[in-house]
Amino acid sequence: KLDAMENPYLLPPTLREEIAALVVNAPINRYPNPNPLILKEKISRLLGLPEGMGVLLGNGSDELIQLLALAVNKPGAALLSVEPSFVMYKMIATFIGMRYVGVPLAQDYTLDLAATLAAIEREQPALVFLAYPNNPTGNRFDPEAVRQIIRAAQGLVVVDEAYYAFASDSFVPHLADYPNLLVMRTFSKLGMAGLRCGFLAGSHAWLAQLDKLRLPYNVGVLPQLVTAKLLEHHEVLLAQAAQIKRDRVALYQRLIEIAGVTVYPSEANFLLFKVVRATDVFNGLKQRGVLIKNLHGSHPMLTDCLRVTVGTPEQNQAFVVALQESLS
Repeated sequence: KLDAMENPYLLPPTLREEIAALVVNAPINRYPNPNPLILKEKISRLLGLPEGMGVLLGNGSDELIQLLALAVNKPGAALLSVEPSFVMYKMIATFIGMRYVGVPLAQDYTLDLAATLAAIEREQPALVFLAYPNNPTGNRFDPEAVRQIIRAAQGLVVVDEAYYAFASDSFVPHLADYPNLLVMRTFSKLGMAGLRCGFLAGSHAWLAQLDKLRLPYNVGVLPQLVTAKLLEHHEVLLAQAAQIKRDRVALYQRLIEIAGVTVYPSEANFLLFKVVRATDVFNGLKQRGVLIKNLHGSHPMLTDCLRVTVGTPEQNQAFVVALQESLS
C-alpha cells in the first residue's frame, strides 16, 4: 500500500508499550481537554516559536483548512492556490461557497511567479494556500518566490508544511517577519496518520480569532495523549523520516533508470512519475499487489502521472519489479 503518503514503519516496541499503558488508563469516559495547553506548549517548544506566537490544534489539517476558509469567507471573497496542488483547498472552498482561484504552475511544476502575483493583484484573495513541498508534485517552491507572494497578498497566506520532516526548509522561522503568515503542519506524514492531529502556527492575535470558530472537543482524548507521548520521542520519528529520505533518493535513482518512466525531484515522502498509458500501468501494479495513486484525469498537468509513496526498501523493491513488469 503505497498510495497515501503514510510512514511505513512501526514504532519501537518499548514506545508502543508506553502508548499502550497510556491508552489503558485514558479517561475516555470524559470529554477531551478543549484547550490542551501542555500539548500546545510542547509543539511550540519543538518549533522554537518566539514570544507572541502559538499553535491552534486541529483534527488533521483538513479541519484547519476549513476553519481558515470559514473565518475569512464573505460574499465575493476568494481563496487562491496554485494547480496542481492539494485538492482540499479547492474542495473546501467549493463546499462553503467561497470563490476559488487556481493559478497553473509552470510546466516543470515550479511557481509561475508572475502569473501568481498578477492573480493576487487582480483577485485580492482573502486566503492563499501554498503547499511547501507541494502535493502531488513533491517539489519545494523557491523560498524567495514564496516570500514575494506573502508580501504581495493583502489577506492571510498559509504555508502548508505537511511534509516538513522530509524537506530542507521551513517558514516557521519567518513567522514573526510577516503579520499575514501562518504555517500549517500535520503529524500524519511523520507516522501519526491514524491520530488525525494537525496544527496552525502563528501569532496569538490570529489564532485567538480562529479559535472562536473551532468546534469544541475537536481533538480527542487518545490523539492528545498519544501525540504528546510521541513528541517526547520526536527523535524516533525524525530518524524514521531520515531513513525515508535516504530511500527516496534510492527509489528516484531506480526510476530514472527505467525506460519509459519520467520521474520528478521530490522533497516529500513520495515521487511523482509519468508513463505512457498511466491507467494501464496503475491497473497492472494493482494486479501484482501494489497500490499507488493514479493521478491521470485529476488535472490536465497530471496526464499519465502516477504517485508512489516511499515505503520500506523491501516495499520499494517490490514496487519497482511490479512496475517493470507492468510496463512490459
